[in-house]
Amino acid sequence: MLTPAFDLSQDPDFLTVAIRVPYARVSEFDVYFKGVDFKFYAKPYFLRRVPALTLPGRIVENGREQGSYDADKGLFTIQLPKETPGEHFEGLNMLTALLAPRKYRTAKPLVEEIGASEVSEEGVEDGDEEFDWEIEQLPYTEVSEGALSLHCHYGFGDLRSGVFQRLQDEFNDVIDIKDPDFTPAAERRQKRLAAELAKFDPDHYLADFFEDEAVEQVLKYNPWWTDTHSKMMASLGKSQEQGNHAALVSFSEEEKYQLRKFVNKSYLLDKRAHRQVYYSLIDILLAYCYETRVTEGERNVESAWNIRKLSPTLCWFETWTNVHEILVSFGRRVLCYPLYRHFKLVTKAYRDTIKILQLGKSAVLKCLLDIHKIFQESDPAYILNDLYISDYCVWIQKAKSKKLAALAEALKEVSLTKAQLGLELEELEAAALLVQEEETALKAAHSISRQQTPSSSSEANDAGKPDCTTSSETEDSESEQEELKDSESQTGSSLRGPFREESSALFINDSGVCSNSAMLRSDVSQGKPLVSSWALGGSGPLIEELGEHLQTAVHISKAEGCVAGSHGSAQGRGDSTLQMTD
Repeated sequence: MLTPAFDLSQDPDFLTVAIRVPYARVSEFDVYFKGVDFKFYAKPYFLRRVPALTLPGRIVENGREQGSYDADKGLFTIQLPKETPGEHFEGLNMLTALLAPRKYRTAKPLVEEIGASEVSEEGVEDGDEEFDWEIEQLPYTEVSEGALSLHCHYGFGDLRSGVFQRLQDEFNDVIDIKDPDFTPAAERRQKRLAAELAKFDPDHYLADFFEDEAVEQVLKYNPWWTDTHSKMMASLGKSQEQGNHAALVSFSEEEKYQLRKFVNKSYLLDKRAHRQVYYSLIDILLAYCYETRVTEGERNVESAWNIRKLSPTLCWFETWTNVHEILVSFGRRVLCYPLYRHFKLVTKAYRDTIKILQLGKSAVLKCLLDIHKIFQESDPAYILNDLYISDYCVWIQKAKSKKLAALAEALKEVSLTKAQLGLELEELEAAALLVQEEETALKAAHSISRQQTPSSSSEANDAGKPDCTTSSETEDSESEQEELKDSESQTGSSLRGPFREESSALFINDSGVCSNSAMLRSDVSQGKPLVSSWALGGSGPLIEELGEHLQTAVHISKAEGCVAGSHGSAQGRGDSTLQMTD
C-alpha cells in the first residue's frame, strides 16, 4: 500500500483533509472517521491518521460532513465536523507524528529502566512543570583511559558512539575534532578554544569593522520569519491563543514530502540529555540564521560549510551547560571563520533565533527541514543528518510548545558583549581608531603644506616686482642724471668765463643712499686760481639761479630699500647751495 500525499487545515467548525491520489480507482474508495481516528482507502493508497496525542479535539459524524473529488488534480477533499465547534487542533502540520501507528503512541516509553524516574519520552515530557535551563554542575572526576570509549558520545541526545572509529578518514572535512570516539567533552572544548584563537585574524576583523558596506547590506535583509513574527505580534492583541500562531507557518509540497519520508521514532532521554537537545537546537539555529542572512536566502556551495562550521555542536560535538556559553561560542566562531566577520551579524542572528523560537515548533521544523536539504545535497555533510538533523526533524514535532516558549525567554534574557568573547576586540578597535586618527592628521597636514607651497611661490613672484620697480627707478634716475648734466653744461657755458671747468654729478653709494654733489674745478695745471675775485663778486645771482635749477630739475624717486632718512639727506643735499671756497 502507498501512503498518499495529504494536507490538513481547519476552521472553527470543520477539519479539512485534502488527499492527493492520482491514478487511483475512485470508483472504489472507503472513508472511516470516529473520535480521533481517520482512515482512507482507495486502491493502491491507504491512509490512517491517529492524532491521539497531537490533536486535543475530536471529530464526529453528525450529517454535516462533506466530500468532493477533483478528477483533473486527483484530489479528494473531505470536511469533518469538530465535536466541539470553535476548538483549535494543534499540530496539524506535523505529518511525521500524525502518521505514527497507534501502538507507538503510548504514554510511556517502550523500554524503561525500573527505578529510573528521570527517564521520560519526549512526547509526554514532565507535564507542565517549569523547565530549569541551568545544568547541575558536578565535580570533575578523572576518567581512566579504558573507560573513555564508554563516555565519548555524540549525536542527537548523545545517543551515538563509535561511528567515526571506522569512518574518520572519510569525514575529516566534516568535523574539526579528531578521534571523537576517544576525546572526552572537556578535551573537545579545550581544543576548540585553542583552534579558534589560532584562527582569529585581527586584520580581517578590522577590515570588516571599518569597511562594513557589505555587512550593512545583509543586515537589511528580511528572512521569511521576520514578516511572520510581525504578524504574530500583531495578532497577540486580538487573540491570546498560542495555537493560532502555527497557522502562520506553511510548508511547501517538497517539505511535506520530506516529512512523509521520515521514520517516526521515540527517544529515551534523561533530563540532562533532554536539556542538551534544547541547547544544541539553539546552537544549530544560530548558525542557520547567520547563513540565511549573509546569503539573503539564496543557497550556494558554501552554505553547508557555513552552518556546520559556525555550530560547535556539529563540528566539535560540543555539549553545553547554559545558554550564555552557546552565544559566546557562536560569536567567537563568527569572528574567526566565515567571509563576513562582524559583531553586528552575531547580534542579528541572536535576535532571529529568538523570533523563530517564539513562532513555535512549526517555524523550527521549517528551518530544520531546510538544513536537512542543504546537508543532503552536500557530500560528505550528509552524515550530520544521520547524527543530528533527521532526529531533530522527528523530535521537534512532538516537543511541547510551552518548552520552546520558555527556551526563547531564557535566550532573550541573555546578553553578549565583545569583551566576553575573549578576543580583545575592544583593544583592537581602540588601537585601530588611534592609528586612523593619526593618519587623518598626517593627511590634513600634508594637504595644508601642499596648499601653502603655491602661495609661497606667488609671494616670491610678488617680492620680485619691487626689484623691477627699483631697476626701472634706477633707469629713471640715470636719465634724470643725463638731463641734469645737460642743464649743468648749459649753465656752465654762461660761467665759462669766470670758471675754467665745472662738473656736476649725481652719486648713489653702495648702501643705496642717493646724494648729489657739485664740483667746481679750474685748470690747476695752468696755475690759475680756482675762483677769481671778480667771480666771487659777480657770481651771487648766477649761483642762486643754479641752485633753483637743481631743485626743480633733480627729482629722485624713493627706491625700494632706501631708508627715509637717506632720501631726506639726498634731497637736502640737492637743495643746498654751492659754496665757493678759495
